[in-house]
Amino acid sequence: MPSVTQDTSRHQASHNFKEMSMQASPEKLLWMYETMVEIRNYEETMANVYLEGKLPPQIQKGLAFDIGSGPVPGEMHLAAGQEPVAVGVCAHLKKEDTVVGTHRPHHFAIAKGVPLDKMTAEMFGKVTGLGKGKGGHMHLFDPEHKFSCSGIIGASLPPACGAGLAAKKMGEDWVAVAFFGEGAANQGSFHESLNLAALWRLPVIFVCEDNNWAISVPKSNATSIEWVADRASAYGIPGIKVANNDALEVYEAVAPAIERARLGEGPSLIEVKTDRYLGHFQGDPEVYRPKDEVSNLRKNDPIPKLAALLKSRGLMTDAEEGVIVARAKERVAGAFAFARQSAYPAAQDALNDVFA
Repeated sequence: MPSVTQDTSRHQASHNFKEMSMQASPEKLLWMYETMVEIRNYEETMANVYLEGKLPPQIQKGLAFDIGSGPVPGEMHLAAGQEPVAVGVCAHLKKEDTVVGTHRPHHFAIAKGVPLDKMTAEMFGKVTGLGKGKGGHMHLFDPEHKFSCSGIIGASLPPACGAGLAAKKMGEDWVAVAFFGEGAANQGSFHESLNLAALWRLPVIFVCEDNNWAISVPKSNATSIEWVADRASAYGIPGIKVANNDALEVYEAVAPAIERARLGEGPSLIEVKTDRYLGHFQGDPEVYRPKDEVSNLRKNDPIPKLAALLKSRGLMTDAEEGVIVARAKERVAGAFAFARQSAYPAAQDALNDVFA
């Protein structure tokens, strides 16, 4: 179960923060499972599609890996293995709540309800994309679902504070969530944002997605403490630790933080130990990782773990699991088909919808 490291008298809630939890309903559990399956299938599909035009036979002909070739140009950062963080948090959110993601954003976007077809078309550079094909996969913006992300490390935290401030001034109970990696916790934006949010008691939940790797640098070589969540005490806010890559544990850890924020009692910092199954980017040779690391991580895959829980509680049969998986795969396949069939922007529109 998650542990709380700090809850000061200055931000003491009317309820007992340490003891509060929220049990996930059967509907929420099933939603989390299906969404995790969809995210995993999406990332694995993208991993294959991204390599089209970039495959080894071309390299064997003496050509270098061309990041701009194929149907999906540019860098690609995938989140297979990190699904519990996205679904465990977003299962609590309303459409009016804000989510700001990272350079590895697909799982957050899918869990927040960003349309799969428009998101995929954006990565293909198509005019039907969220940004008319001009942003790519690290710059997904969906005002309708209040989702955004950025390719800059640590850039999620300040905008989330802005969204939280706006909600507070408007008198709404909306919350904002800033997702970031453990490497971003060493950026100035992390400390500045936590300080401001704590000082102004903003309804922001800061979620550290700790996969132990900041590109190719292990956390132990870059961070002076084991748990980023321990830094919450410096700002007088709760710090919650989730030691397992488990959707239900994330859900239960986030529940009191969401409640606290909606009641106007200020921000919280949550750190989740999660697993990155793929490279920092697609094409990453991953020479920095122990050879057996990923295979060992996959032994604790959170998706079959949640499936087993659902079956043990009588919430899902093998046949129903098959229907859920097929349904998720169908949505993913439809999104990729939509993106492939969509048109590219006209050349004369290159300077439209951009800052002059």
